[in-house]
Amino acid sequence: MEERRPPLLYRIIERLVLLFYPKTAVTGVENLPEEPCIVVGNHTQMNGPIVGELYFPGPHYIWCAGQMMELKEVPGYAYQDFWSGKPKYIRWYYKLCSYLIAPLAVLIFNNAHTIPVYHDTRLVTTFRQTVQRLEQGARIVIFPEHDKKYNNILYEFQDRFVDVARLYYKKTGKELAFVPMYVAPALRTAYLGEPVRYRAGEPIARERERICACLRDRITDMAASLPEHTVVPYRNVPKREYPKNTPVEVYAHEKDPR
Repeated sequence: MEERRPPLLYRIIERLVLLFYPKTAVTGVENLPEEPCIVVGNHTQMNGPIVGELYFPGPHYIWCAGQMMELKEVPGYAYQDFWSGKPKYIRWYYKLCSYLIAPLAVLIFNNAHTIPVYHDTRLVTTFRQTVQRLEQGARIVIFPEHDKKYNNILYEFQDRFVDVARLYYKKTGKELAFVPMYVAPALRTAYLGEPVRYRAGEPIARERERICACLRDRITDMAASLPEHTVVPYRNVPKREYPKNTPVEVYAHEKDPR
């Protein structure tokens, strides 16, 4: 599918981000299979998507909240997702920001390499576009964390992204690989780990649980193995509350046995 050239303003913004955002290395590329795959990383607020867009190797597309691509939906989603945890006395400012950023968000997310993600009947469109991009040879980058804390590195994953593997298998007969990625802004590096592969013969509910657990644990292990550094959490909390990468403490449950 031929892609149109982004508008001038978007290209200027992209250049500015490249100029001012710290250059980020991607290590562990040998863990990327030669065939298309899904890369699953920690969100680190806006750091994950920026690193994914600017520095991830090869043709790729990033799952993006569909609300950030619709002018009327940006303010409510942006405030709730980015800033609702801010102190009460300053929340009025972030509510204002959520409206001010709306036109810019629509420009950026509709021109970057994104696939809109929905949590209603439009999810079919998300899956269809994702499988189409995989068939074209691209990798898909997903940041599936949501509000429930897992440990000091990660929040729990929304697990429906695993269903893409079932659809991809039905169309191609190939079992899709999921590659864990740990984005460490403090170290200016994104680390890729050993992939876990979908098993077509297993019930999808079991595969969701197995694959998500394996990815969470591999991301956590990568983070814990690195020199001590500050972790940028999924939630936009005050910086004094940012955790360190060690020691690892699992909040949600004990690590799942393999």
